[in-house]
Amino acid sequence: MALYGYARVSTREQNEIRQLIALQEFGIVDGNIFLDKQSGKDFQRKAYQKLLKKLKPDDTLVMKSIDRLGRDYGEILEQWRIITKEKQVAIVVLDIPLLDTRQKERDLTGTFIADLVLQILSYVAQQEREFIRQRQAEGIAAAKARGVKFGRPTMERPVNFQEVLKSWSDGEISAREAGRRLGVTI
Repeated sequence: MALYGYARVSTREQNEIRQLIALQEFGIVDGNIFLDKQSGKDFQRKAYQKLLKKLKPDDTLVMKSIDRLGRDYGEILEQWRIITKEKQVAIVVLDIPLLDTRQKERDLTGTFIADLVLQILSYVAQQEREFIRQRQAEGIAAAKARGVKFGRPTMERPVNFQEVLKSWSDGEISAREAGRRLGVTI
């Protein structure tokens, strides 16, 4: 019976310290904490996949909040089923005590309420992901409307561009030499 923790942040710039502290305070040793710095849109995450392979019956998986597991409603429910039913692993969600499957004495009503809470929170996690995507698209559209240019700035062609292009096309010089003459790397 091992105790594992899972933490996730969406980008490399986000800080996972809050989650790691909560997992350590629960009693999980650092070597049993798995961390992904990647979007929760799907479950093709390196650390999560490694964690799934490690989980054995009667282990316990702990996470700070349900949205750290993922942001896709159907996928969260499916992963929950795989972990709790197929792998027979208990799950503890620290922010939501109702989502603690270690409570074996839970009656039918308690199980129903926990399942309902899981479905609601999974739905909310997916909605938040969709809102983020919508706000991002709106922000990009507003920036473009203001004339903001995205991507690399266009580069002025060197004066000798046509001459170098012809020499390269005719096979007189290599691509590397053409790049050198134009002042660009290949």
